[in-house]
Amino acid sequence: MAAPKNHRGCKELILLCTVLGTLWNIGTGQSRYSVSEETDRGSFVGNISEDLGLEPWELAKHGVRIVSRGRTPLFALNPRSGSLVTAHRIDREELCARSVRCLININILVEDRGKLFGIEIEITDINDNNPKFQVEDVEVKINEIAIPGARYPLPEAVDPDVGVNSLQSYQLSPNHHFSLDVQTGDDGTISPELVLERALDREEEAAHHLVLTASDGGNPRRSSTVRIHVTVLDTNDNAPVFAQPIYRVKVLENVPPGTRLLTVTASDLDEGANGKVAYKFRKINEKQSLLFQLNEQTGELSTAKSLDYEECSFYEIEIQAEDVGALLGRTKVLILVEDVNDNRPEVIITSLFSPVLENSLPGTVIAFLNVHDRDSGKNGQVVCYARDNLPFKLERSIDNYYRLVTWKYLDREKISIYNITVMASDLGTPPLSTETHIALHVADINDNPPIFPHASYSAYVLENNLRGASIFSLTAHDPDSQDNAQVTYSVTEDTRQGAPLSSYVSINSDTGVLYALQSFDYEQIRDLQLLVTASDSGNPPLSSNVSLSLFVLDQNDNTPEILYPVLPTDGSTGVELAPRSAEPGYLVTKVVAVDRDSGQNAWLSYRLLKASEPGLFVVGLHTGEVRTARALLDRDALKQSLVVVVQDHGQPPLSATVTLTVAVADSIPEVLDDLGSLKPLANPDDSGLTLSLVVAVAAVSCVFLAFVLVLLGLRLGRWHKSRLLQASRGSRLVGKPASQFVGVDEVHAFLQTYSHEVSLTADSRKSRLIFPQPNYADTLISQESCEKNGSLLTSLDFHEYTDEGAHAQQAPPNTDWRFSQAQRPGTSGSQNGDDTGTWPNNQFDTEMLQAMILASASEAADGSSTLGGGAGTMGLSARYGPQFTLQHVPDYRQNVYIPGSNATLTNAAGKRDGKAPAGGNGNKKKSGKKEKK
Repeated sequence: MAAPKNHRGCKELILLCTVLGTLWNIGTGQSRYSVSEETDRGSFVGNISEDLGLEPWELAKHGVRIVSRGRTPLFALNPRSGSLVTAHRIDREELCARSVRCLININILVEDRGKLFGIEIEITDINDNNPKFQVEDVEVKINEIAIPGARYPLPEAVDPDVGVNSLQSYQLSPNHHFSLDVQTGDDGTISPELVLERALDREEEAAHHLVLTASDGGNPRRSSTVRIHVTVLDTNDNAPVFAQPIYRVKVLENVPPGTRLLTVTASDLDEGANGKVAYKFRKINEKQSLLFQLNEQTGELSTAKSLDYEECSFYEIEIQAEDVGALLGRTKVLILVEDVNDNRPEVIITSLFSPVLENSLPGTVIAFLNVHDRDSGKNGQVVCYARDNLPFKLERSIDNYYRLVTWKYLDREKISIYNITVMASDLGTPPLSTETHIALHVADINDNPPIFPHASYSAYVLENNLRGASIFSLTAHDPDSQDNAQVTYSVTEDTRQGAPLSSYVSINSDTGVLYALQSFDYEQIRDLQLLVTASDSGNPPLSSNVSLSLFVLDQNDNTPEILYPVLPTDGSTGVELAPRSAEPGYLVTKVVAVDRDSGQNAWLSYRLLKASEPGLFVVGLHTGEVRTARALLDRDALKQSLVVVVQDHGQPPLSATVTLTVAVADSIPEVLDDLGSLKPLANPDDSGLTLSLVVAVAAVSCVFLAFVLVLLGLRLGRWHKSRLLQASRGSRLVGKPASQFVGVDEVHAFLQTYSHEVSLTADSRKSRLIFPQPNYADTLISQESCEKNGSLLTSLDFHEYTDEGAHAQQAPPNTDWRFSQAQRPGTSGSQNGDDTGTWPNNQFDTEMLQAMILASASEAADGSSTLGGGAGTMGLSARYGPQFTLQHVPDYRQNVYIPGSNATLTNAAGKRDGKAPAGGNGNKKKSGKKEKK
């Protein structure tokens, strides 16, 4: 019954120990493993992944690795199994010497979590070393008078193993005189002593040979032997005795080699040679034997090499004194090495996370540092800190580890690389310190948009530029780096005058150079408003906009445009009238011109380039007004030709010319009498025609006019007969007598009644005459009445007239050349004037009448040309526009007899209406006479 209770109690005790061990591990934050020494490389030590709560494949992902300082790594992580394994052969004796427990501490770093975990590994001993004597043969001298029970120390064996694997026992080979006694010291060490059991007799046996065996307690048991040679001596009854059983000395580790530590002394009461003593090391290991030296004669102990407190701080040496009689005395020397501050702190960068993103949160781990000082005490206490005013600080981690973390946000655009100086200083006197420099690069993020130097830009380009020409260049700066700083440019799409902006300009996406895709015309486009966008290549991209005003500059690429006077489209020449009674400064006309350019390029000046009679007219420099420079004289020619040049102020200047023909006369009859001389000039150079050319042209004109008159006379009779025939058949058209005609002498009178258009060909049968609707001398036709009457033109065919004896009655010309108040040209028929036939005073009315008369005169001079610009306009519409029609001018159209032709012209309108044309007296006799002539 008691046995189960005891068994249950043992289980509870084991469970309690396990729980306490676990709590200890949790409290210390360490994991403990154990492994035997001399295991093969790659032997399992512990499951790291399980202790960290990670899967084996997650170790590399989280950056789990072993960090150790200043030694060959003994352990490694197996990435497949997640376990801790041995990396090299482990020798416990080399690592921990004779320490009872051999503990190795390593640290496991989890980089992504920024944590360190401590691992404690116990190296368990195996019986891999034999007990070993320092010598193979030992000579022991014993005096023959030695009494039984005398003790003689024997050499000790050394076993680096610990525990049961260390030295456990000694055995002496069997003999009759000696036995073995083993003494146990305070530290647990055992020392063999040779005990004399029976008295010796040198004469009987001078030497004895023994074997001492040292054995450990391992499995399998290991042992070693030493041969003992015992020599029997003559009598020497006093052994050397040391002054102190134990010597103690303190020495600084930095003493130079050869420094005397102490002197041991032993005395021998014997005299003579038996009283001489020699000093020797009795018990010292191999390392100590290299560090110290002993003078055999004086017993002076000194250093042979430099001491190092960090390697060993305490030495225990046994020294023996021996006289010539082989009597021995022994003592211990305890050497305590004192530390001096001779080692600077060591700073090892265990892990560095560089580069670091500039948007990293405060507290981000930058690096793990291991700080160590080999000195002890205050000399080994290290204070670690970061110099300068940098956004980093050091935090203490486990053991001697520090974490370098940020304490505020970074900005790569201000500082892209930090040179961090970490200072480690001990507390020794004087203190020693170490500087460690860390170069930390700050990685860029796209946190800055491209920036233009100015909020807006203005660019200027001359019109008529080349296509593809560079206009302007914009540059945006992005303080970020690499792709985040790579800027691309674009123009925001918009429309201008119905066309997209992309049809006007384009921008190089890489350089920001703006190009013109077309040649600009200042008169069409004065400016373009563009919105240029600069975007970087970051993720996500950032952009900024800037407005660009593109102004088109004017060039002098447009010549002045003459608005007035405008040459008629039918080829006739415009004529301005100036009465002979005009005073100096009389306004004859005004040249009106515009320039589509702007600014100085559109400033116009007028000057008289050429005149048929210099000094008669002047032109206003800036107004373009043509005025008389002096009073007109009778000797002044009726027709004056002026060439006016209009010039702008561009560079180079452009100009345009206009030719004015000024008729000088006081009354219309005077003008009509001289109309034959108003032959228009195709250009100003025609004034230089020779007299022979003028005579030839006049002769041809007379022959042609005679032919036309004969033709008209023949056709008129035939036309009259057809009218009578149509009337007899009941036609609605009532035949009327032939229109009145005028003779050749009065040919100019046709202007008072009709304006007509003649088109003749070589074949008189196919010639056509077109007559406008007549206007009567006493009324003006309104615009509405003209529209209701339909077409104003009636076309008649000329047929060959075979009866030459039949001639139509010709109406005499109207000799009344004076205009009534309602018949005067102008915008109003009631303006200043009278019925005396004087020239109108209103300048505008004068200009219209001048144009009418000169156009008709031009047609009279050339029978093959039409006498007007169109139906009912008398050539005015082509010159003054459609607003000037026959409703503003008296209609002078009547039946006209043209000399030189056998045809008779009849008012077509009168034929259509069944009435004879108005405005004639019907003087047939005079017409007949003219025809006969």
